[in-house]
Order: sequence, then structure tokens, then C-alpha cells
Amino acid sequence: MKTMIEMFLKELEQEAKTTRKMLAIVPEDKYDWKPHEKSMIMQRLATHIAELPGWISMAINTDELDFENNNYAPKTIKNNKELLNYFEELMVAAKADLEKTKDELLSKKWVLRSGKTIYNTSTKGETIRVAISQTIHHRAQLGVYLRLLNIPIPGSYGPSADDQSF
Repeated sequence: MKTMIEMFLKELEQEAKTTRKMLAIVPEDKYDWKPHEKSMIMQRLATHIAELPGWISMAINTDELDFENNNYAPKTIKNNKELLNYFEELMVAAKADLEKTKDELLSKKWVLRSGKTIYNTSTKGETIRVAISQTIHHRAQLGVYLRLLNIPIPGSYGPSADDQSF
């Protein structure tokens, strides 16, 4: 039977293959584009996707994220090479952190808050699951951005409509 850590590592690497393909085709000349006034610009969305493996390391190495006491600022990405390098850097760290972790750690509490306002209390394992799910969710969102710009979408779990002729 596989451990939870082994399952997370396998899934992380499987999802990374699709994420790399999506991040590589973000049009640099459309970094400031967004499909709706309430949407993130494409550069911010792609950067967020690239940074999500960092949430895995954060879940393992901390017990909470407190927005009120966190100096977070999104990394400024100027091109796709930087975008992919950032993703790879955080993937390497996430995999290394997972590899040195034991399943027992996954049941420990992790809290998302802003000062005294608690948004979510879950386990470290559930937080890792959310990080992987958020990658998939935002990658699909990026796919909509790309589709609206008429950019062919690579397949995720099989061929996409652009990978085959009907």
C-alpha cells in the first residue's frame, strides 16, 4: 500500500506535466490581458499557478498562514522562461519537502487566517490536497483565457479538442 506522501508525490508530478505545457504557451504579449473586469490579468493568474507548489512546502513547514502578518507580494514575472523557472524551483522544493515528511505529519492542524479571523482550519494533508486542487482549478481557468484568445490548448488527461481532428 502506498503512503499518502507517495500518492501526493505521484499526483504532483503528473499534474506538473500538464502545468508545464500550459505555462509554456502563455502569450507574453498578452500578460496584461484579462477576459473580464473582475478577472486576474493573465500574468497574475499564470504566476499564481506557478507559485502553488509553494503551498505544499508551506503546509509541511508551518502551522498557519496569517494574511495580516504576512508580507506576501506576488513575484514579478517578465516572461515565460522566468515563469517556468519559478514553477520548477517551487516544484523541486515541494517534492523535497514531501520526500522528507512522514504521513503522521499530515494529520497535524493547519490554519488559514487574517489576524483573529479564521478562514479555514484543516490538516496539513488537506492543505496539500487543496494546493494540488487549486493548481488544477487555476490551470483550467488559464485554459479558458487561452481559448478566448484562440490559442490551442494542450491535453491534460488525454487529447484536447485541439490535439485531434473531429
